[in-house]
Amino acid sequence: MFFDPLYLLVVMLPGMLISGAASLAVRAAFNHYSQVKARRGITGAQAAQILLQRAGVDDVSIVRTHGHLSDHYNPSNRQLALSEDVYSSSSVAAVGIACHEAGHAIQHAQRYAFLGMRTALVPLAGIGSSLGYMVMVAGLFLSMNPLLLVGAALFSLVLLFQIITLPVEFDASARAKRLVLEAGIVDPDEREGIDRVLNAAALTYVAAVISSLLTLLYFIMRSRD
Repeated sequence: MFFDPLYLLVVMLPGMLISGAASLAVRAAFNHYSQVKARRGITGAQAAQILLQRAGVDDVSIVRTHGHLSDHYNPSNRQLALSEDVYSSSSVAAVGIACHEAGHAIQHAQRYAFLGMRTALVPLAGIGSSLGYMVMVAGLFLSMNPLLLVGAALFSLVLLFQIITLPVEFDASARAKRLVLEAGIVDPDEREGIDRVLNAAALTYVAAVISSLLTLLYFIMRSRD
């Protein structure tokens, strides 16, 4: 399979280019706007707390976490984890990312449907991620189409998870962009930086969907050979 020109041209090369471009866009936007200080001097952690308080969400803890851009919200323990680059920084990039994660916490509090669906799919997506690709490859090498299709079904759970993730992430970003102005955390002209950081981050989720879709389509096509 790894020597199949079709796999290289249809799956590997486009996937690498799209994912690489998205990753570069995120790094470029974050690196630039992490050097631009927000005029109000509000840190990422403070900005997230302001949004949560305004939304009436008082059962979410904001904590520090290790790693670069490892920021996330965990619905299971209602914990909003911000990386060191975001938690104590008052940069435009830090404020945007922190408010995006606060957007997820607000989604959870308001029972946003797609967030609930994504959370429910996490175990299934984990199974599909760990087994789906290997089963598809095994089915292809052994010329066992039923096995390949079983692997494709498992791998499709990953794709479904990624597709449902898109509205979750887009909605969290839309909330952040709107609420930072309503709360007076940044001035209107500073919103451009937040938009660029969050829009670049959104590209990584789109890239993941495209990459998984190309992989799935390739194996399904090979099952018909």
